Amino acid sequence: MKVTRRTVSLGGIALLAATSLSPAHAVDDPLVDPFEGRSDFWLAVDAYIYGYPLVTMEMTRRVVTNVPKVKGTKGPMGQIIKLREYPDASFKDVTAPNADTLYTTAFIDVEKEPWVFSIPDMKDRYFLFPMLDGWTTVFQVPGKRTTGGGAQTYAITGPGWKGELPDGVTEYKSPTSIVWILGRIYCTGTPEDYKEVHALQDECKLVPLSSYGKEWQPPLGKVDPKIDMKAAVRDQVNRMNAVEYFTLLAELLKANPPSDADADMVARMAEIGIVPGQDFDKSKLDAHFIKRIPEIAFGRIMLHFKASDGDIKDVNGWGYTTKTGIYGTDYVQRALIAAIGLGANRPEDAIYPTSTKSKDRVLARAYRGSENYILTFPKDQMPPVRGFWSITMYNDKYFFVENPLNRYSISARQDLKANPDGSVDIYIQNKSPGADKESNWLPAPKEKFILMMRLYWPDDKSPSILDGSWVIPSVTKA
Repeated sequence: MKVTRRTVSLGGIALLAATSLSPAHAVDDPLVDPFEGRSDFWLAVDAYIYGYPLVTMEMTRRVVTNVPKVKGTKGPMGQIIKLREYPDASFKDVTAPNADTLYTTAFIDVEKEPWVFSIPDMKDRYFLFPMLDGWTTVFQVPGKRTTGGGAQTYAITGPGWKGELPDGVTEYKSPTSIVWILGRIYCTGTPEDYKEVHALQDECKLVPLSSYGKEWQPPLGKVDPKIDMKAAVRDQVNRMNAVEYFTLLAELLKANPPSDADADMVARMAEIGIVPGQDFDKSKLDAHFIKRIPEIAFGRIMLHFKASDGDIKDVNGWGYTTKTGIYGTDYVQRALIAAIGLGANRPEDAIYPTSTKSKDRVLARAYRGSENYILTFPKDQMPPVRGFWSITMYNDKYFFVENPLNRYSISARQDLKANPDGSVDIYIQNKSPGADKESNWLPAPKEKFILMMRLYWPDDKSPSILDGSWVIPSVTKA
């Protein structure tokens, strides 16, 4: 399907209404396009999509860091947040959260000076510490795959920084002032393993360069009472009108410059009052566009999930892409990942196949907890990874689902039971399949749900998902 402006305005809005991803973007008549032929309107739509990751990253930063000190999933700027156990169903800070690793994260601002980040000796444990710039590009990713398990120290510098670094400190230059260190350390979830990972987290250090090698006490964070700490970040972004959105985007562009590859987009955005380094000139934006730009633009982003001209592969009902972490000028793809999987890794580090419908013989239908489903891995065909694999359960908004086992994902750490022929069945349903099968049970809600598989450090030798030589089994009704 070719994505045209017409299909975006109609199909995108219809998809948006059907998925209920953004109730604030309801439209009166999705069959009418009042702006057909208005190039300035479509330019504004393109600008909205272009800026969506940067705005989403900033709103995430505000919510995560708007606390006086580190607690739970939040912490002030420049301070390491150490999740001590897996997130639960109340976690709403990031869409599609991970239930297989303990996050060790921090937001830093490298505009004024670099920050020094140290990682202890991880030995044989799998880990990675991807570093995202303000545009959600993973510009560096120290970890087991790339830099090994030994102790390592990095200075994260800003786009214009020049200077000397201490011996033994490697420079990682960020393209933007906003940097999100989104570390993940694998953990089995047992009390013993929690203890071991906690010790590794406590050895991770983050200090400004001027305090490196000295005693440094992080200051209390500044709390802004105007920041909404309850609503999901995606909803906060999506409910902005065009003026609010572009005003924030223009402000963010001052410290988070576009890349050289964005020159064409930068030149076009100037026509509607968005110029890097300057405040937004709203006089250049037609007042009739203010409410419609976000709904049309977000509809186009979500339409890309269904009709992506090859970006999304569909294998046995599982959709996945190998275009994550580094996006170039694929702005729609970048915005899509920011909307449904903010913080996604490079494909060499992780692939995230997602399934929303069962693969039935006649007609594929959305997953519902009123039905029982099964996924079978044939003998010797478990997911080929060098890190780990899992299947996570989400509701239709990509958040965890409460269940009696407090199990949000299923993987090899559940000690899965094999069938006599060596195959392994995964039971996906609302009610327990029985005590003898509970080790292989992924609990589902009563309503619609979404499945996401995680393949960390996928094997690059056949069979591999990277080249399509390993095929994901379909999920069918039991």
